[in-house]
Amino acid sequence: MGNHIHLLIKEEKEALEIIMRRIGASYVYWYNLKYNRYGHLFQDRYKSEVVEDESYFLTVLRYIHQNPVKAGIVADAANYNWSSYNEYVGKRAIVDTDFALRIYSSDREKALESFKRFHWISSDDLCLDVSENKRLTDKMVVEIIKQKCRVNHCSEIQSVEKDQRDRYLKFLKEEGLSTRQDARLTGISRGIVLKA
Repeated sequence: MGNHIHLLIKEEKEALEIIMRRIGASYVYWYNLKYNRYGHLFQDRYKSEVVEDESYFLTVLRYIHQNPVKAGIVADAANYNWSSYNEYVGKRAIVDTDFALRIYSSDREKALESFKRFHWISSDDLCLDVSENKRLTDKMVVEIIKQKCRVNHCSEIQSVEKDQRDRYLKFLKEEGLSTRQDARLTGISRGIVLKA
């Protein structure tokens, strides 16, 4: 966990890209100032997935809270300083805990009991798990695109029907291709690659 963070963000007025850009820029500015350094701090673009229902929301929340325990950093989620877990069970500061707790019950005490019980359930949930994958070279990516998308040249994906193109792009993301690499090799704009 020394190389990544997990955020569960409700997208309302601003797009996730803008929110993450602001968080990233603010943190990099602070970090560079504090440690008297310059330049980039993050290796890759953030990874995200949509949480579409309450059940999965609670699963993701538990996954985030159990992550330091599974990583062997602490024995109990309550002992991890950088987690929102204690805001749910204790003093609230910056996290909107009401949304999650109301899923359990409108009675706050009952909701807290259910919340704690659910978080103590051991699970093997993998919610956009971060792995230490080796970066794919352009040559490797070109071969993946040609093989999986059944094209002779990567740029041919541009002329494929929109729905099929988006299925290809989504598949390529799942294969581990970065958005930049995907956009550069296919000639499709980053915005389209991101939305696929």
